[in-house]
Amino acid sequence: MRLNTKTCCTLLLLLLVLVPQFALGARIKDIAAFDGVRENQLIGYGLVVGLNGTGDSDQTKFPVQSLVGALERMGITINRNDITVKNIAAVMVTAQLPPFAKQGNRLDVLVSSLGDAKSLAGGTLMMAPLKGADSQVYAVAQGAVLTNSFSYGGQAASAMKNHPTAGTVPGGALIERELPNVLANRRELKLNLHQSDFTTASRVANAINERFQGQVATLTDPGSVQIAVPREYENRVVEFVANLERLEVNPDVLARVVMNERTGTIVMGENVRISTVAVSHGNLTVVVKETPKVSQPQPFAKGTTTVVPRTDIRVAEEKVNLSMVREGANLGEVVRALNTLGVTPRDLLGIMQAIKAAGALNAELSVM
Repeated sequence: MRLNTKTCCTLLLLLLVLVPQFALGARIKDIAAFDGVRENQLIGYGLVVGLNGTGDSDQTKFPVQSLVGALERMGITINRNDITVKNIAAVMVTAQLPPFAKQGNRLDVLVSSLGDAKSLAGGTLMMAPLKGADSQVYAVAQGAVLTNSFSYGGQAASAMKNHPTAGTVPGGALIERELPNVLANRRELKLNLHQSDFTTASRVANAINERFQGQVATLTDPGSVQIAVPREYENRVVEFVANLERLEVNPDVLARVVMNERTGTIVMGENVRISTVAVSHGNLTVVVKETPKVSQPQPFAKGTTTVVPRTDIRVAEEKVNLSMVREGANLGEVVRALNTLGVTPRDLLGIMQAIKAAGALNAELSVM
């Protein structure tokens, strides 16, 4: 007997949800990072020129002052009061400097308007030095600004797409200064977990010690692992780090249920457990309809017109069976039990909150 596509998909979904899965490990490089190996933020100030009348107005003083200073550095002397332009805009330029970046590498930069410019579309960023937290220049940005937007308008109407006062310069920054090599001549390394956890840190240390057959990794706190570089890797620290990153560890996660009331989205972790609880969910619908009846007297009669109210009330309640969830039920069993009630994701929000209030949900409940 051959199964159709819909039946196969249904069976596969049931297997993924209801059948206990084998623990799949994650690479150490995906759950942790070495101390000092990180990105660094760069920031700078610059001018965007070549705008089609959409630049800063005269009320913004510093763009013109910057233009005068730039012209003076080029040997052109001009009076500040003689300049009235609308095709320049003052911007802040930001970028992320990756670790071990070399001179000559390029970075993408983000350009954001500082003044009251209407649009940066079609402009060109003039040479802008990018500095780090130590006030040292690490890169220089320049190039055409891409906004993927437009903004047009008149006195009575206007049209705009996306955000025209911020854009990017792909590959617009050229690295001029390199960061120090934090791995050179290191005898000890520190591995920082993205999410601190006692169990995960212990598993990482055990995996490293088993791989290198020695007491290489030690624990000081649940957020980091201290690693001593073995003697055979003293002059090959990069190779040692590469071998560490490829090790697989099964990270332990906190039992948590995340609910978004605005979108009706519910995400439950694998370790969510529920104590013995009975769940019944149904909707009660009450419809009240007013149909007033007017009593009109006969012609030339001395009676008065009266309104007699008539109310029609209808009550409808869905019949739903009581669903029992046994103690220690896992995620698949919880979903299956609640699906038997025919609940929607928004109904499940109220059910999970009620189960938590009853003390039967052995997990953290987070409502967004």
